[in-house]
Amino acid sequence: MSFNKVTRALAGIAAAAMLIPLAACGGSGSSGTASTEGIPAKGTDDGTEITLWTRSPLERQAKNVVEAYNKSHKNQVKLEIIPNDDMEGKVGGASQTDSLPDLLAGDVVRIPYWSSEGIFADLTKQIDGLDNLKDLQQGHIEAGTVDGAKHTLPFITDVSVMVWNKNLYKEAGLDPEQGPKSIDEFVEQAKKVAALNKTDVAGSYLAGQSGGALVFDLFPSVWADGESVMNDDGTEATLNNDSMKAVLDAYKELANTTNGLGAGSKEETGATWTAPFANGKIGVMPYPNTATTALFEAEKDGGFEVGVAPIPGTKEGSSSTFLGGDAMGISKDSKHVAQAWNFLYWLMQSDTQKEVFADQGDTASNVETLKTAYNDADPRVQTINSVIIDGNGKTPKSPAFNEAFNAAGSPWQLLVQNAVWGNGDLKSDNQAVTDVLSAQ
Repeated sequence: MSFNKVTRALAGIAAAAMLIPLAACGGSGSSGTASTEGIPAKGTDDGTEITLWTRSPLERQAKNVVEAYNKSHKNQVKLEIIPNDDMEGKVGGASQTDSLPDLLAGDVVRIPYWSSEGIFADLTKQIDGLDNLKDLQQGHIEAGTVDGAKHTLPFITDVSVMVWNKNLYKEAGLDPEQGPKSIDEFVEQAKKVAALNKTDVAGSYLAGQSGGALVFDLFPSVWADGESVMNDDGTEATLNNDSMKAVLDAYKELANTTNGLGAGSKEETGATWTAPFANGKIGVMPYPNTATTALFEAEKDGGFEVGVAPIPGTKEGSSSTFLGGDAMGISKDSKHVAQAWNFLYWLMQSDTQKEVFADQGDTASNVETLKTAYNDADPRVQTINSVIIDGNGKTPKSPAFNEAFNAAGSPWQLLVQNAVWGNGDLKSDNQAVTDVLSAQ
């Protein structure tokens, strides 16, 4: 059996195993048992303790939100931060023992599966009743929509951007104010930094063993060119296109260049994905905007200067972003639905979004807030916001997204490994992704 066939077989086994945790959650399309009938439009604030689970990568933002709510309300939110790798198992176990928290936030690409399995209460009436519904990031709402029923709202927005080390650019003879405007320029600039031959310094970096980081990094360039990564139903991969091939070839060229990709790129699981750039060792790379605040703060304390721009496509002037982060809903097990809705309603308001996100240097999920509350913000934060306001970003949706893309050993992860560090066959590797997507 060929290497590609072996890896596809193993990916299929891993994907099947990942489907087990929520198997007892309920039938597809179920809205759970918690009822949202008759709750006030703004919910109830009567001093009830509300429980909330969220992922560790977004801990800082979540703590800011909860602290602001608790200071201004009788209700009190008890926040539990779940390690990212433990989230799936914890949610799966709790769903089977009817012990989910009142409010559950999760990776937006995992929300479609959770929603289809009845994890969340049906919030269609409440969401449709929001006066500012059109201003909210729709991708996080669409992710939790099953058969027309809405279950989730945006919690924390994370988008992918291109960052570069201005200090290294100056050393390499590059214009520190000009990041890459195309994939070709990305490779050219990364290779200039690589050619410095500085100890532990590389042109770029890639989380080769993290499917989630890889979609965040690579999908935007494909979207920027007007190509897709899946069909509209999320049941078929469309990665076998010229744009995807060009992006993979670009990273392969860097992998074959001395100091082109940082040491450990091939083995990087995502646990330390952003660290090499933050430590001043990488020239240019795609990056999560939720991690840029720490870069800007370090810069004020004497760290290197950071440039920020949208992620380009293969055609100069085109760009896009991965509209990621966490969406949130009320769980099927909540006994405090009206109070939980009070939290969600409060969080969707533009003044709240300004207080808990804009004023903290983070990205709001309310587009009007993005347009009006950042006039005095760092220009780089305004650049980050622009990738959302421009409407060029996307949030991919498929119940099987985790198994096909994010899970360890996923066929997508193997596709990238084969293409960048091996001799990949994009057509057959794309089919391996489709095999998992279509199995749902």
